[in-house]
Amino acid sequence: MAELRAVVMRPDLERLGRFDAVRVRRRFLDGFTPENTRVIVVDGADVGSIAVRPEADAVWIEHFYLATESQGEGLGGAVLADVLTGAPTDAESSIHRLNVLQGSAARRLYERHGFVVESEDDVDVFMARATAT
Repeated sequence: MAELRAVVMRPDLERLGRFDAVRVRRRFLDGFTPENTRVIVVDGADVGSIAVRPEADAVWIEHFYLATESQGEGLGGAVLADVLTGAPTDAESSIHRLNVLQGSAARRLYERHGFVVESEDDVDVFMARATAT
C-alpha cells in the first residue's frame, strides 16, 4: 500500500514540488493503522485502500488510493459512498473529514459527494461533509 501511495500521489506531489520517494512511503507507514484500513479488491486483485479513523469530533477518511488503471470507472465513488453510508458507531460524529492535495483531481470526487472546503494552504485542502441522517 505504501508503494501504491507513492505511485498514485507522485504526479500531484511533483507538481507541488514536494515529491520525495522515501518520505512519501514513510508518511504512509508512520500513519498506517491496520484496523482502520480496508483493502479494495477487484476481480481478486488488490487495487487500492481506504482508511476510516473515528475521532471524537469527526470521522477521518485517509489513505484513499486507487491504482491508476482502476481510476475513472466509478470505483472510487462507490467506495466513498459505501464509507459515507456505513453505520456510525457511538464513537463517530456526524462529520466526515479529509484532506486532499491542491490541484488533485480527487477533489472533484469529494465535492460530488458533498464535501466542502473548510480550509486550505499551499499544499493541502481540508474538506468536511455532514453525514446524512
